[in-house]
Amino acid sequence: MTLYDQLPLFARTCLALLAAGFLTKPAQAVETATSGSAAGIANSPPGASGPQPRLKPDLGALRKLMDTPLRDPSICRGPDGTWYLTATVEPFWGFNQGIKLWKSPDLTNWTAMGFVWKYGDSPWHKKFLDAKKPLWAPEVHYLKGTFWLTYSMPGWDGTAKTSGSGLLKSTTSKPEGPYADMQPAERLGDEIDASLFAEDDGTVYFLWHSGKLARLKADMSGLAEPYRWLKTTTSDPNPKHHSGLCAGIFGKSSFDHVGYEGMFLFKREGRYYLSCSENFEGRYSCTIATATNLFGPYGERYEAIPHAGHNTFFQDGRGQWWSTYFGSDSTALWQERAGVLPIEFDEHGQVRPKNP
Repeated sequence: MTLYDQLPLFARTCLALLAAGFLTKPAQAVETATSGSAAGIANSPPGASGPQPRLKPDLGALRKLMDTPLRDPSICRGPDGTWYLTATVEPFWGFNQGIKLWKSPDLTNWTAMGFVWKYGDSPWHKKFLDAKKPLWAPEVHYLKGTFWLTYSMPGWDGTAKTSGSGLLKSTTSKPEGPYADMQPAERLGDEIDASLFAEDDGTVYFLWHSGKLARLKADMSGLAEPYRWLKTTTSDPNPKHHSGLCAGIFGKSSFDHVGYEGMFLFKREGRYYLSCSENFEGRYSCTIATATNLFGPYGERYEAIPHAGHNTFFQDGRGQWWSTYFGSDSTALWQERAGVLPIEFDEHGQVRPKNP
């Protein structure tokens, strides 16, 4: 989440289209899904009735999890098979206090657990608390026998330079905590949108923003090395495939990034999948690049899941891969509600929505 995201959805879309050099009809055709059908129910915005427009390409078996306004949802499975969800909560652009959790036995029926942690006790939080800044994009992970939460906050002075991210550990191994800040004296990451990635050998990496990654110490109390900024080997100079913020983040002539925020990383069959969020032809989408080595080189990026920017990926007990979804652009199937959709991998190993 960025200052750009604070604009109304319509304004964000117009800016993206202006940057792309067009303000014509939508780049994708629409078809109508009857709201009484499975597709219509899955894709209807909150409170909608009657036929609803459905964008192509099809987002497969996308379904809404709850009607609570949320952004940037993250889901993980606990050791007993229970699913846990966290996300940015309202007020999205105001002081929202901290991190809430929900739990579910089946990825369908969710129970609110309320706040499990509120920011403010760590010394580096003071300026954010004084400025009443929101907490953004928490993620929930189960690693090393306990639960972990990542979190981030936008700059206390209104600039990206003072934004930061951190890591919390449940001291009881329970999802409700209590949680301890692993580096309370200073921010762990120098930008927003933090996540975790565990290698096969148990090494855990802290990652954030648009491709920044660093190995954590064995006890996860801080970074064990300077961060690396993962990039692609193939540039994508098409202005329709970039947010208006990209030039400020990467430089005006730099097009070798996977996306500009919302980094996530997973591994499948020896291949690393680096995903980020990008404004792709006016859509806030999930873009992906892959590599056979954690540090790259990462190949050409592609739009993996339209309208699904700032998502996370996970596997269920049967091995099926899933993506989270919330909808941030005005042409998304709905806006600011948590959802999930199954994904599949094509013959080239690329991610795409799985049809029912």
